[in-house]
This record gives sequence, C-alpha cells and structure tokens, in this order.
Amino acid sequence: MKPLKVLCLDLEGGFGGSSRSLFESLKHMDRNAIDPTVWCRKDGPVRPRYDEIDIKTVHQPQMPRVSSLPRFSRNMIVYGIFIRDWLCAEGFREQLLNAANEYDLIHFNHEGLFFLARWLRRRLSIPLTMHIRTNLYPSCFARFQERTIIENLDHLVFITENERQSLERLAGRVSVGTVIHNIAEPPNSDEHCWLEKLTRDPRFKIASLSNYAWFRGTDRLVEIAEVLKRRRCTQFVFFVAGTMSLTRSLEGELGEVARRGGTLVDFAKRRGVEDWFCFFGHVDRPDIVLEASQVLIKPTREANPWSRDILEALAARVPVISCGTDSTFVETGATGMLQDEFDAEGVADFLIRLADDPDKFDQLRSGAKMRAEFLCGGIDRSADLLSVWRMSASR
Repeated sequence: MKPLKVLCLDLEGGFGGSSRSLFESLKHMDRNAIDPTVWCRKDGPVRPRYDEIDIKTVHQPQMPRVSSLPRFSRNMIVYGIFIRDWLCAEGFREQLLNAANEYDLIHFNHEGLFFLARWLRRRLSIPLTMHIRTNLYPSCFARFQERTIIENLDHLVFITENERQSLERLAGRVSVGTVIHNIAEPPNSDEHCWLEKLTRDPRFKIASLSNYAWFRGTDRLVEIAEVLKRRRCTQFVFFVAGTMSLTRSLEGELGEVARRGGTLVDFAKRRGVEDWFCFFGHVDRPDIVLEASQVLIKPTREANPWSRDILEALAARVPVISCGTDSTFVETGATGMLQDEFDAEGVADFLIRLADDPDKFDQLRSGAKMRAEFLCGGIDRSADLLSVWRMSASR
C-alpha cells in the first residue's frame, strides 16, 4: 500500500500551540503509512524540527486566514484586512490549486483557514479535514464561520468535546468529526545553564506561559500576589513567560497603564508586588521555565482549562491551577486545582497548603503525569489522527 500523501496547512510555524500539536502528531506517525508535506504561513522554529525528521515544509506567507472575534467592530476590522489579504493571495491560491492534485487529502490545521477551505471545496473534490481548536463567541460572524466549516469539510478533528458542542451550537447543525486530544509529552531540555539558574531560586515557583490577553486572565496573577503579600508569604514567585503588552481598550487600571505605554510589568509595580514576579518576556523554550517550576497557573476567563500549556505542564509532572468546569485535564485533588469561578484567596490557600505538604505535592505530580499519558500520549493520538485521514481519503 502506498503511503497516504497529506498536505497540512499550518498558520503558526511553531510559534503557537496548534503548530506544535501538528508537529507532534506527524512526528509519531509511521512514514511507511503517510507521506506528509507542511505549508507554513510563518517561517518559524518548527521548520528546522521538521527537517530533522525528514518532512518537507514550504514557507507560504500569503496564506490568507481569518477567525471571528467577540466584538462587531473588531470583526469588521479583521474581515476587512482579510479581504485585502485574500485579493493579494491570488498567486498562493493558484499554487494550492495546482498542488492539490498531488495529494490524497488536505488538512487545515486551524479553523482560521475556513474560508480557504470553502474556496478549495468549490473547485476540487479532494477530501478536506480541519482541526477545531477554539470556542468562538456568539456573533453573526461566528455563526457564518461555523456553518461554513460544517458545509465544506469532510471531517473535523476537535481537541475536546467542548469545541464540538460550541461549533454545533453556533452552526445550528450536527457536524461529522472526532475528538482527539492534543499530544503532550515531557520536555527534553538541553539548555541546562538557564535551567540551573532558574532552579537556584529557593522560592516556590508558579509558572505562567501565555502572552498577555484579557481572556487568558494573566492580570489575575497580580491579584494573587497581592493576597500573598498581605499574608506576608514571601516564599512564592511567579515565573511569567510571554509578551505582557496591554491594549489601550482595557478598562479600569489596566487601561490606564496601557494608555501610558505600560505593560503588565508596570501594572505589578503599580500594585507593589513586583518582588513576587520574574517576567521573562518572549522565550523560545517555555518548557525550560515549566521544568524549573512547581506549579502552572492559567486563570482563564474563558473557562477552557485544556490549552496547550496546561497539557504540557501535566506531561512534565507539573500540577495546574485553572478555571472552568471541565475536569478532563485539571481536576482538584488529582492533577491540581480547578475553580468554577476565579478566587484569588482560594488560589493563595491552595499554594500555601501545597508548599507545606510535600506528600500532597508528589501525589499531584504523579496524577498529572498519569493523566497526560492516558489522554495525550503521542503514539495513540497520532494513530487516531492517521485513522481519521485514512477514513476520509478512502471515501
């Protein structure tokens, strides 16, 4: 049997979780069974990693993408930019149309490529699959996006059941798809100098691995630090990796800091808790920060405790603190602490208890690793995705 020839379209080039998830999936697949090619919109760090495992990549900066946002005004802006990019991408679209005949299937690795999938479906009968990785906020734009996806893709791959339910609710119809959790594996750090420097800090280290966004709740770390300061708990420190830029449209004190050109770093200083933070900015290897930490925190306002950083933490035996009601990954007492609603006092209580109870900490570390191995093992999840591709290509 000839290997299945699959073209994967990747938006992030290794700078985001969707791109890293695709890489992990392809890395574990039997190359006698599949012959993949990856087109990357961004020329990022994932391309050299593909070279190491002999998977061809092509940089395609004109790949047009768009995804719906919560506010009507924001949607008008992003869709306006998309129309401009779409018109400028005629050469890319022609190249994709010509190349498609060489493949058995095309996989769109992010729902932001939904309009491109719609355009290709009207011109070719090749099987098309797509990863669904986010839950959109209800709007006419989101409903259009989700209906377009269901109408034009042969099979959808959801990272959790939540994404399936969200898509079907917005589209008002049933989808054809499979839930396959993202792969997460323990880090393999080779940058020991930096790691040793981080681990020399004697404090109890709490990692945050997200660029600032209000929906991700990163500013809530400052609230927790204020509680710890008030209780005179100086044995804790937040290791924050990511860009901490604030948008001027933020409300309240955050907006004030942003309009003066400040970042979340300045916000922490303004609240007098800078001693509880180490802000690293963008780092190429966030897994090193994770490996040096005792706990990961993701106080999301979107109630979605299953993001890439959470899965990678569990795989690294790092318990997680997050918010939401889905305990598939983060479960209080088993893999960390999950709050229905964010409560800074409750987080502080949990951290203090955990720092004082090494037996409980070890129990959570073991539970995190077991949960990641069971739900996010590379070999099993890659086999699931390959099975979906085979099934779709055979129809």
